[in-house]
Amino acid sequence: MKFRPCIDIHNGNVKQIVGGSLSDKNNYAVDNFVSEYDGAYYGKLYKSYGLTGGHIIILNPVGSEFYNADLEQAYSALSAFEGGLQIGGGINDENAAQFLEKGASHVIVTSFVFKNGVVNFDNLNRLVKSVGKSRLVLDLSCRKRDGKYYVVTDRWQKFTDIEMNSQTLEMFSKYCDEFLIHAVDTEGKAKGIEPQIAKIMGEYCTIPSTYAGGISSFEDLDNLKELGRGKIDFTIGSALDIFGGNMNFEKVAVYGK
Repeated sequence: MKFRPCIDIHNGNVKQIVGGSLSDKNNYAVDNFVSEYDGAYYGKLYKSYGLTGGHIIILNPVGSEFYNADLEQAYSALSAFEGGLQIGGGINDENAAQFLEKGASHVIVTSFVFKNGVVNFDNLNRLVKSVGKSRLVLDLSCRKRDGKYYVVTDRWQKFTDIEMNSQTLEMFSKYCDEFLIHAVDTEGKAKGIEPQIAKIMGEYCTIPSTYAGGISSFEDLDNLKELGRGKIDFTIGSALDIFGGNMNFEKVAVYGK
């Protein structure tokens, strides 16, 4: 179980937000923490600890007044840790290659693949053709509705009809190198993991997969290790002391080596 660090970028700043609060309207989000440091600082930090496979997420949509500032932050992080970070947010078949050229190891995609609540296989196949299966991560972040978990898109604002289950994970594993799965309802709240999602991942993920959402203690990590059968990687945001939380970054890095 490996620690995958994160760099979330919103309104031109590295920050941690309450995931379910994000809205494209007025570029709104409830902030947990806004960093005084830029993306390059965190890229260098993660590189110094050898923490490969972390992810950058651009939270403003393409066309936002803040998008170019977000890109500057993202590029600075990629430059500081070339080949060590993945990137997601507004990725499509036309721009994916530019992020790889800037130093990303993989691109992370959700909304380009899920259109109007269903899978757009034409877009998915175009992405695979553009960057290759080995450099593609599918973000299957999900939220609970009517007792089941469904993939959500557009910065976690829209439900799809894609249920998080064994069939979904098996099908998409044929198209990508990894999964990134945020438990959105717990994201940014640091109140514990979503055990059902961790269990689904532990039982059915057959490719490298990263869980995100709610981790706030080493007990949570132990629970995730048990539910995920030791094979699910993890990321922590607002609970880390480098983002204003209580969990010591260095101890987490050692735990997830």
